[in-house]
Amino acid sequence: MTSTFPALLIRDEVLGSHRVSLTDMEPSELMDGEVEVAVRYSSLNYKDALGITGSGRVLRRSPLVGGIDAAGEVLSAAEDSGLKAGDPVLVTGCGLGEIHHGGFAGRIRVPADWVVPVPKGLDLRQSMILGTAGFTAALALQRLRANDQDPGMGPILVTGASGGVGSLAVSLLAAQGYEVVALSGKTRQHDWLKSLGAVKVMDRRGLSQGWRPLETARWAGAVDTVGGEILGWLTRTVDEWGNIVTIGLAGGAELRTTVMPFILRGVSLLGVSSSNYPTERRAAVWAHLATDWAIPHLDDIVTEEIGLEGLESASKRMLAGDVHGRILVDLQR
Repeated sequence: MTSTFPALLIRDEVLGSHRVSLTDMEPSELMDGEVEVAVRYSSLNYKDALGITGSGRVLRRSPLVGGIDAAGEVLSAAEDSGLKAGDPVLVTGCGLGEIHHGGFAGRIRVPADWVVPVPKGLDLRQSMILGTAGFTAALALQRLRANDQDPGMGPILVTGASGGVGSLAVSLLAAQGYEVVALSGKTRQHDWLKSLGAVKVMDRRGLSQGWRPLETARWAGAVDTVGGEILGWLTRTVDEWGNIVTIGLAGGAELRTTVMPFILRGVSLLGVSSSNYPTERRAAVWAHLATDWAIPHLDDIVTEEIGLEGLESASKRMLAGDVHGRILVDLQR
């Protein structure tokens, strides 16, 4: 296997300059690992966009191939990995595209325990429409269910609903019987969000948040992909014994709240971290996504399909708020 393959290489220089280039790599340039994969699909996530544009400190080594998601077929694997050539597999998180060459390349070589066989019920393309975003939405559902968030308790608010994680969470929660209210500043996507299962869509712009320690309870629970002031507002407006799953920080990393929601209403604030989720438990979550937690409307949620050459432009548009849903990266283009 000596043929070259395309890759999106990102360089973070000491003096602060940032450079992205499409290049051809040799298999000898891949990093250590027991499994080599021919990548067919990846996806563009918010973290990827930060790394590509240099807007956030995502890469922890340079140069590095970006892409925190990858799906393809095994080319070679160590005998004790349980994998064989031709097996469809996926990798999400685990340091991919952060400390290890990622999925924006025709090949990856990774440790065996990062690799998850694509479960029956999903194909490679579907697994990357989901990718880290779908995996994160599934972890949010897992956290809600584990902390007794029953659909009968009332509406669940999903913030940042037009984004990748948000739109997948809307569809997943609605399919699981929850009454989903979507919060989005993109008025053109309100009908689209209703088609994914939201019973109501609220415009984030002009939202009256209030600053009392406790505001009128409006939600039985929430999945927040935004952070910042929106998350603070949720702590004040979620009803008794409701849960808030916090996922993102596009709206800010600081949280302004008091202890009142937690000690007077019993509200729980639950975190989700998908990149370092225990490797031995990943396959079980993906099995759920292929069966009882299957997310409908995947073909509607993927709103763009691009090749490697489109990643830099799409990243800029993502950070500018000019995209919605999921962007699939097709390495076969």
